Amino acid sequence: MAFVAATLAAVTGFGGAALLLPVLVIAYGVREAIPILTVAQLVGNGSRVWFNRHSIDLPVVKWFALGGVPAALLGGFLFAVAPLRVLTRALGAFLILLVVWRHLRRTPPRMPLRGFALLGAGSSFLSALLGSVGPLMAPFFLAYGLVKGAYIGTEALTTVIMHVTKLVAYQQASVLTAHAWWAGAALAPAMIAGSYVGKRIVDRLPERAFIVIIELTLLAAGILFLWRG
Repeated sequence: MAFVAATLAAVTGFGGAALLLPVLVIAYGVREAIPILTVAQLVGNGSRVWFNRHSIDLPVVKWFALGGVPAALLGGFLFAVAPLRVLTRALGAFLILLVVWRHLRRTPPRMPLRGFALLGAGSSFLSALLGSVGPLMAPFFLAYGLVKGAYIGTEALTTVIMHVTKLVAYQQASVLTAHAWWAGAALAPAMIAGSYVGKRIVDRLPERAFIVIIELTLLAAGILFLWRG
């Protein structure tokens, strides 16, 4: 399942966590599953950074980290006591509306570079509570003009920064156990292999097909969040 999740994430930039998280919840429960997922996602995103390293937009990463690091710390400390059901459903509805909105507008507005600081703050805070919010981030990276390797690599590097910060907060809040570290690390080979296979697929996708896949995955994630909430 980790291999399939990593391959999906390497093609779309997200979706892997939504696929892997239910399996981890069944095996470990919610409170331990999210820290384990964070460790596994750190490896998966790190491998996507490496495979797409020549296409990364570093100014986007810088502005994202500016807002993302403090928000991830705050969200990580709140994780142990936060009610998640309403937040999950609201996120699902938001994702579906984003796709509809993209098609109602004839010319989608370009995402300003400094807007990634706000995106980093909001998505990092929610990620610390929900495990991953890659679908929430995707439309904004696309609106900035990033596609294929540039989108995958840049989004992956911002997510690496977010996950490292979350792990620091989880550790301080005593929800990141030694078992969670080992369980997440055990998934590393499958995550790296999936990232490699996904990179090979992305290199062969036409740009328009790539965007269609992203939007279909956004709709699926929105429905999943509404149902799971």
